[in-house]
Amino acid sequence: MDHFEYRNGELHAENVPVSEIVRRHGTPCYVYSRATLTRHYQAFDRALAGVDHLVCYAVKANASLAVLQVLARLGSGFDIVSGGELVRVLRAGGDARKVVFSGVGKTAAEMKQALVAGVGCFNVESEAELLRLSEIAAGLRKRAPVALRVNPDVDPKTHPYIATGLKQNKFGVEMSAAEPLYRRARDLPGLEIAGIACHIGSQVLELQPFLDALDRVLVLVDRLRDRGIPFTHLDVGGGLGVRYQEENPPSPSELAGAVLARLAGRKLKILMEPGRAIAGNAGVLLTRVEYLKSTPDKNFAIVDAAMNDLLRPALYDAWHAILPVTETTAAPKRVYDVVGPVCESGDWLGRDRELAIAPGDVLAVRTAGAYGFAMSSNYNARPRAAEIMVDGKQFHLIRARESLDDLLRGETLWPG
Repeated sequence: MDHFEYRNGELHAENVPVSEIVRRHGTPCYVYSRATLTRHYQAFDRALAGVDHLVCYAVKANASLAVLQVLARLGSGFDIVSGGELVRVLRAGGDARKVVFSGVGKTAAEMKQALVAGVGCFNVESEAELLRLSEIAAGLRKRAPVALRVNPDVDPKTHPYIATGLKQNKFGVEMSAAEPLYRRARDLPGLEIAGIACHIGSQVLELQPFLDALDRVLVLVDRLRDRGIPFTHLDVGGGLGVRYQEENPPSPSELAGAVLARLAGRKLKILMEPGRAIAGNAGVLLTRVEYLKSTPDKNFAIVDAAMNDLLRPALYDAWHAILPVTETTAAPKRVYDVVGPVCESGDWLGRDRELAIAPGDVLAVRTAGAYGFAMSSNYNARPRAAEIMVDGKQFHLIRARESLDDLLRGETLWPG
């Protein structure tokens, strides 16, 4: 469920007509619903009620400060993968003690930054990373709480670019190496074993891959406890899918219920890392039709948003619903490829869409709240879009549209 709906032929974000946002802030722009972010976070939090738990929003899905602020005020934890994301979480009012630091390539500087901030846990993904973290923590006279992210070699049945739990992926420690590495971590200076983590991928649409991975991890948990290596928490990862078209993913309560059933009798704090499932349907990308162009083979709707604004279609062949902001146009329905102005044939937002549109109309690209602005760029020297947060009858500019001067800031001409 989200809070974008038509009323009298006009798309609304909560109680705000989307056309009013466009009038004030132009296009392209991203629009987020605070009520939807809140509802989706609370769906996970309530699903785990009754057990010790922490919902750690995956910041990479949408790292906008105001989005993080909404979640921090709800009590959310955060899953980060860079020092920059840590800065954003703290600037937004997040609690460092509720942060888990994941990622395969943590630098020494990022480790120091996170240790000084006091993050709740480092999800360690290799022996080399474990040794570096031990050295840095000991040098700072601190103890780094660690969990090994294990790779269960489970197929999440998702796009190969966002599968992370197979043995050919770069993520995590293989299961056979985990036990000796935990024994080593127990004896290394500067480390404190806190838990075990697993994450198999993103946009996972079935329960069984989650449960297959969990079953393999629990075998390891029991074996390690028998050998005197206890844990305080189990991080089951994130990756629950959302509906873009006809998908029917499990609900947060279905996922949590299945996970908790597997954990009966084990006293472990549960961490879960949803990102897309919180932010995805909480945002839309608004774009204006500049031209309609017809050839003998295709009709093109050329819009002012492009692959630099929303990369997912070009990168993943991803499907997003594209709808007119106003349904009252008298234009005839035709089948269009919705494309942008970037100089790439891969610059498209949707293919073969039946739309009744005219130049000047505004379109809403749905389910763009996750991996939308977060993956945007300045390719073709294009300023990045504005971001807007809607809250009931009000809306607020949470990121100003970049100017052309912004594109040049930090650059200099060659002095020769």
